[in-house]
Amino acid sequence: MSTLDTFPITQKWPATHPDRLQLYSLPTPNGVKVSILLEETGLPYEPHLVSFERNDQMSPAFLSLNPNNKIPAILDPNGPNGQPLALFESGAILIYLAEKTGQFLPQDPAARYETLQWLMFQMGGVGPMFGQLGFFHKFAGKDFEDKRPRDRYASETRRLLGVLNQRLEGRSWLMGEDYTIADIATWPWVRNLVGFYGAGELVGFADFPNLARVIEAFEKRPAVQRGLNIPARN
Repeated sequence: MSTLDTFPITQKWPATHPDRLQLYSLPTPNGVKVSILLEETGLPYEPHLVSFERNDQMSPAFLSLNPNNKIPAILDPNGPNGQPLALFESGAILIYLAEKTGQFLPQDPAARYETLQWLMFQMGGVGPMFGQLGFFHKFAGKDFEDKRPRDRYASETRRLLGVLNQRLEGRSWLMGEDYTIADIATWPWVRNLVGFYGAGELVGFADFPNLARVIEAFEKRPAVQRGLNIPARN
């Protein structure tokens, strides 16, 4: 009997490989952070699609793992001290997996905290602001006659892009030559802003050449190419 059987989420999404880390996600900017990192590390895992169309994120099974009903979430049968670990919040998951594998998070304390600083920049600024702009530019909010909310988020998004562009001056990645979880967290959101949201012209993306350069390098990574489509949509 697998130790995972005690977790209600495995009743809705049975584990074919209960010895592997279980990923519950959807290929959104937040979701692919974890699938990309898993592909980069080579850690064995089993992905499960949490379909928003089916409202899976509100099911009792998913809420038993993440009461905040957001993807991604993981269930690691080989957690700390050999015990299963359930974890939600993409930033926390990235830190956990980086520490578990010893990859993509510097060992040097100063560099480690600097990396976490840029990870938190994405979590607290890039993700929320870009997501709100997406709502007002592409989704239901685009029909609002009052464009002040859209313009507010567009202005803040442009400011954040400027911060990133300046940081990348003379650097290959956010931490210099080292590709880290800060990059894995950030670039799915930037490419989504320009691609899926179609907001590049609105925010003047052409004014930030360092971002285009890094996005191109990010998209060329084989693990990124795989992770962007995991879990596969049904």
